[in-house]
Amino acid sequence: MKLKIISFSSIKILAFLSLITVLLNSCIDKIPGGDARKFPADPKERVKKNLAEGRGFTLNNQFGNSNRGVFDFASSNELWRASLDVIDFMPLTSANYSGGVIISDWYSTEQNPNESIKISIRFLTNEIRSDALDINVFKRKCDASFINCKILENQGNLKSELKKQILKKATIYKEENKNNKPKNNSFKTNNK
Repeated sequence: MKLKIISFSSIKILAFLSLITVLLNSCIDKIPGGDARKFPADPKERVKKNLAEGRGFTLNNQFGNSNRGVFDFASSNELWRASLDVIDFMPLTSANYSGGVIISDWYSTEQNPNESIKISIRFLTNEIRSDALDINVFKRKCDASFINCKILENQGNLKSELKKQILKKATIYKEENKNNKPKNNSFKTNNK
């Protein structure tokens, strides 16, 4: 009969594996989604249950944001719609509503193909007021071969004219929205 000598490293491996087995076995009941019968099917009810049990948190309360459940969509934002309508003759490079930026591509007319403009509109607020928009107009002047181009920020009256047209159109959209709102608001839900 031969006796096998177990090395110290083998004992460490066996102890580690048995410890892992015990730890994993104790966590089986705590795995989320483990038993569908213990969780409500409705997502709102699941969120309420998780928050009541301390499994989740909300950042809105931490930062004083009380507008939970309120969403401003691009189609209901008068400034956004007005801006797109005013520069609709230009091709767009980027229109990012969540970032609050509209950037056009370079635009030139047939009368002067060596000069082109690019417009950048940043939205600073959703309110219709003169400081709600930051508009930049860039002018590109190229030689006949389009190799040597100069780009300058245009400080002319185009910037102020664009802002005036956008604000005027946004005011019209806002008045139209006020007149078209239904009198009975019983379809609104309270998302507190």
